Amino acid sequence: MNNHNARIYIMTFASVYPHYIAKAEKKGRTKEEVDAIIYWLTGYDKKTLQKQIDTKTNFENFFDQAPKLNPNVSKITGVICGYRVEEIEDKLVQKVRYLDKLIDELAKGKKMEKILRN
Repeated sequence: MNNHNARIYIMTFASVYPHYIAKAEKKGRTKEEVDAIIYWLTGYDKKTLQKQIDTKTNFENFFDQAPKLNPNVSKITGVICGYRVEEIEDKLVQKVRYLDKLIDELAKGKKMEKILRN
């Protein structure tokens, strides 16, 4: 595992979450849209997501404890941080990059229906 991937394992979701919101809001999108993306991807709801934030869960546990990873994650494709998300071998890193990719699409002005792969 390279250092970049190792950092993802220990990074807390709560430390990155405000950055997702800031990135979206800077482009005229909302915290509610960020949350909707997270709910769609992980199966968390408002209460269970807040618990993950309050307990400062690391990304590994955040995804391990997710109620249900969306069955349509395989439809999330493209490049994020220089990697094709569909080709990332480390499953945790891939899940984090899926989330990064969806937030990126939100910030780029994509419609929610497209982002949520409906």
